[in-house]
Amino acid sequence: MSEQDGDTGGKVQWTCPMHPEVIRDEPGACPKCGMALEPRTITGARVENPELHDMRRRLWVSLIFTIPLFVLSMLPMVITADPLASVPAPIRPWIELLLATPVVLWCGWPFLVRGARSLVPRRPWNLNMWTLIGLGVTVAYVYSVVATIAPDLFPASMRDHHDRVPVYFEAAAMIVALVLVGQVLELRARSRTGAAIEALLGMAPKSARKLLDDGSEIDVDIAAIQVGDRLRVRPGEQIPVDGEVVDGRSSVDESMLTGEPLPVTKQIGDPVIGATLNTAGGLVVRAQKVGSETMLARIVALVAEAQRSRAPIQALADTVAGVFVPVVVAVSIATFVIWSIWGPEPRMAHGLVNAVAVLIIACPCALGLATPISIMVAMGRGAQAGVLFADAEAIERLEAVQWLVVDKTGTLTEGKPTLTRVETVPGGPSEDQLLGWVASVERGSEHPLAAAIVAGAVQRGLELDPAQGFESVTGKGVLGRVDGRAVAIGNHALLDDQGVEAQALAAIDERAEALRAEGASAMLVAVDRRVAGLIAVADPIKASTREALAGLREDGLQILMLTGDAHATAAHVADALGIDALISEQLPADKAAEIAALQAKGQRVAMAGDGINDAPALAQADVGIAMGTGTDVAIGSAGVTLVHGDLRAILRARRLSRATMRNIKQNLAFAFVYNALGVPVAAGLLYPIAGVLLSPMIAAAAMSLSSVSVISNALRLRRAKL
Repeated sequence: MSEQDGDTGGKVQWTCPMHPEVIRDEPGACPKCGMALEPRTITGARVENPELHDMRRRLWVSLIFTIPLFVLSMLPMVITADPLASVPAPIRPWIELLLATPVVLWCGWPFLVRGARSLVPRRPWNLNMWTLIGLGVTVAYVYSVVATIAPDLFPASMRDHHDRVPVYFEAAAMIVALVLVGQVLELRARSRTGAAIEALLGMAPKSARKLLDDGSEIDVDIAAIQVGDRLRVRPGEQIPVDGEVVDGRSSVDESMLTGEPLPVTKQIGDPVIGATLNTAGGLVVRAQKVGSETMLARIVALVAEAQRSRAPIQALADTVAGVFVPVVVAVSIATFVIWSIWGPEPRMAHGLVNAVAVLIIACPCALGLATPISIMVAMGRGAQAGVLFADAEAIERLEAVQWLVVDKTGTLTEGKPTLTRVETVPGGPSEDQLLGWVASVERGSEHPLAAAIVAGAVQRGLELDPAQGFESVTGKGVLGRVDGRAVAIGNHALLDDQGVEAQALAAIDERAEALRAEGASAMLVAVDRRVAGLIAVADPIKASTREALAGLREDGLQILMLTGDAHATAAHVADALGIDALISEQLPADKAAEIAALQAKGQRVAMAGDGINDAPALAQADVGIAMGTGTDVAIGSAGVTLVHGDLRAILRARRLSRATMRNIKQNLAFAFVYNALGVPVAAGLLYPIAGVLLSPMIAAAAMSLSSVSVISNALRLRRAKL
């Protein structure tokens, strides 16, 4: 068994829903709590849990033997003419022994093994629900076997009015059968918690239409697609893999991954996500990410891992369960002692039955499932809404956040600089002429702003000429020659170094500062050492940002922009969006320090960002929120990922967080109340008042029902409105 995460190599691994650090290569029982392991690896097809198959088989066998055993033991109580009355009394226990033995020793063997394992460390906090089940079944069965084989060993106080020692084979068998019913229902219900992700995987296309170099097309299996392949996507088809549109224009329905109902227009150069639906025109897509690198595969991996994590509130349930089990064992012993001394005849028999009932009804399975089952369902629901939680801690903490810290570029804005302004001086070149010269030089630069200028020139249909003598001047700009003209693009210092006339430079620089105050990056241009104009590039605010921030403020969050951008640019965006506070010109370490300072004041902070420079701050925050359109480093540092990079998804995540915590508290309250009421009743508290005793069989049924009730309540999260 391995307790470390690693590459599964495509092999299905199994883990415990209560102890996700336990990972095995085959199904079985958790060595810590005894709970059945379940698939950790989610694949496109539903993985049949061998544990469920085994439990179902044991259940049917148990019913075959338990039903006649139950009828045999109950006949004398319900009818006056017992058809087995002619059978000698000493023979009846032997018949019951033959019927009960396969139920207890084969059907119930996994429970007995789990109970025994819980006792091996001989430390109270290793006891669990299987301790109680194992003790209850073993005591009832062993007592009955001894009573059948050697009845003379028992004193008169343990005999009934017919001078026979009562046996409880039917109780032991019924407990096993009812626990098996609960296990089958529980395993079936738990298998449904991954249905949302399995549905996403099932919707992924299985093949694609590949364009060959000679212009022909062939259908290929999705697994055969390689990076760089060109794929044709016709209207009504799903996009096979993540890629970029290289031909065509269409509307793509991305709601299955983003939660947004409106189709998104896609044209040449736009990214597309695998498994989304092409609704209108035809597209040709160049594959960029295939296999496990696609967005859908990453979503599945994140959710599969997140579903196995535990929220901090789970520590409360674990602590209570660790104390609860030894207390119950003590109560069971006390019950036996009290009934065997002061109870009605046969005293010892009553003491044994009530002690077993206490052990069975107090099984803390409902308590143990209360938190992890809700977390598992919430993870799947979040994935459907475009929100991926990296761990259960994030889903618990998100509802309590007071401050949302946001980066600017790529979070509030598109993160893709766009050419917005070309201005020329009187008597200078035309806008297209100036832009053509600048773009020709900037083709030699790798700066993102240079790419935006070149893209803007191409969109205007300008033909770019070769540039000679390209030179990048660190911190100032670039130089080059186009059509025999010396072109300089950069800041005031660069043009001053080139000997540009100071008065003209001051005038154009004043205009550039005005554009910078509006959030643009303005670059001055000189041609043959004379001011020719300026080029402005801006990162536009996302269309959804204003709506998202307004909704978050209404939800009680204060917004702080924390960015490395220049103050003037950041201030323009902050003012336009009505952001509460702004701290600009921050290095990555500075961002983390600012968040730590807020936390030191007792504030709970969420940080939303998308870049490598945001990673330290995302890790420092109580909840890190990464844009799904951002870098892998940012996503790896965050507790929450917004698939589409839309801040409105934070609202959906907050609603899911509240619903999940409310659901967990309901489950815990139910489990606590159930055990608080069930144990005294099983111990016989109502007997002096109402003459009511709780049969171990009824206790087993109630225990199974409590687990199913907790799971059913958790499954309601699948329909939570976000």
